[in-house]
Amino acid sequence: MQQRALGSTGLLVSRLGLGTLTWGRDTDAHEARDQLIAFVEAGGTLLDTAAGYGDGASEELIGSLLGDVVARDDVVLATKAGISRRSGERVTNVSRGGLLRALDQSLARLGVDHVDLWQVHTWVDGTPLDETLGALDHAVSSGRTAYVGISNYAGWQTAQAATWQSAVPGRARIASTQVEYSLLNRSVEHEVLPAAQALGLGVLPWSPLGRGVLTGKYRHGTPADSRAASPHFANFVGAYLGDHHQRVVEAVVRAAEGLDWSPIEVALVWVRDRPGVTAPIVGARTAAQLQAALGIDELTLPQEIIDALDDVSGGE
Repeated sequence: MQQRALGSTGLLVSRLGLGTLTWGRDTDAHEARDQLIAFVEAGGTLLDTAAGYGDGASEELIGSLLGDVVARDDVVLATKAGISRRSGERVTNVSRGGLLRALDQSLARLGVDHVDLWQVHTWVDGTPLDETLGALDHAVSSGRTAYVGISNYAGWQTAQAATWQSAVPGRARIASTQVEYSLLNRSVEHEVLPAAQALGLGVLPWSPLGRGVLTGKYRHGTPADSRAASPHFANFVGAYLGDHHQRVVEAVVRAAEGLDWSPIEVALVWVRDRPGVTAPIVGARTAAQLQAALGIDELTLPQEIIDALDDVSGGE
């Protein structure tokens, strides 16, 4: 798998990342192990998790696999802080103290002394931005992380954070932003992507398969073993099951049939090769599902297919 620099930094990552949102909850240790083996054997290096994934279960599972399945130094380990669900409801905390406590807890669960990329998981109104960014500075200066990033920031928030960090020598520059981006959600193209490109940030799209809808699995109903049938993800996936979304899915399926590809390959290659994108983050429930995404490294969409997909998906 080819490697790309993360934004304007010297950090190289595989141009496909492995997401672990469901690890420790819907994806058990056996499946996670098989996924990690398949990903690394395909040349993948970017392993993405978060403190809030499964209330830490994802990080704990990764920690149990590091050093066993793969050497720590053979992966680019990325995690996030700022969102928790330990109380049963979504709680955000991007204060300096909250972030640094979360980072120390993440390092303990992962069983490492540092991560390669530490990201603020979300913007929180009411928390001074300089306080949040000060936590990133301290994390780098203390050796807890090598690089820092942001996630789910709007365009102006992205620009403000990146400009603040680059304004004074010695601050930890923002390396990347992780945002939702797919043929079913192109809203980041208006402001976030231009801001990231102008300020040298790498872009890590999450849900590049439109929350699983672009696989085509929901064209004729909801499979019993799908995320849409899960109480955790029913509303999350259901947001992309409208008429407009279905037209995009049908276009992806037709393109796949014409190219003799899978819909997964069409959707992933499209987002992977968008301007400014470093690496889409792909999550799968099983190793078999992940394998369908790992063969795209040598694939390139013909321009006429790109134009057709842009046309049908550009309305929202």
